[in-house]
Amino acid sequence: MKVEPYLMFEGRCEEALDFYRRAVGAEVKVVMRYKDNPDPAGAPGCADGSGPGPMPEMVMHAEFAVGSTTLMASDGMGSGKAKFDGISLALSPDSADEARRLFDALAEGGQVQMPLAKTFFSQAFGMVADRFGVPWMVVGPE
Repeated sequence: MKVEPYLMFEGRCEEALDFYRRAVGAEVKVVMRYKDNPDPAGAPGCADGSGPGPMPEMVMHAEFAVGSTTLMASDGMGSGKAKFDGISLALSPDSADEARRLFDALAEGGQVQMPLAKTFFSQAFGMVADRFGVPWMVVGPE
């Protein structure tokens, strides 16, 4: 059994996937749009664009890999109000230089919560919420 993060971007999923490709080298493996659902009327939440909810072009489900970790993502209901409270994604790069590169990339358009610095447990540790509000901890080697 595995536990894999599932991020709901509420309308910005495709933008997020492009950002993570550049920022952390994500490899997008799957993208399914709401319009790809063979029975949109028969599945609650799979809007056909005729009423409230996600538009047909929005991402219903995506899978992407960052290193050896698989993450999943969606536009959810397309509310425009993504919330990522109470969680952080932790990156563990092999070097302090790589930690700096990743931290700076994630901080572009985001908000630094704790600047990357040497700590008693890491050569480079910092916390940042990226431009989508996803909280990240970058934890370099000891």
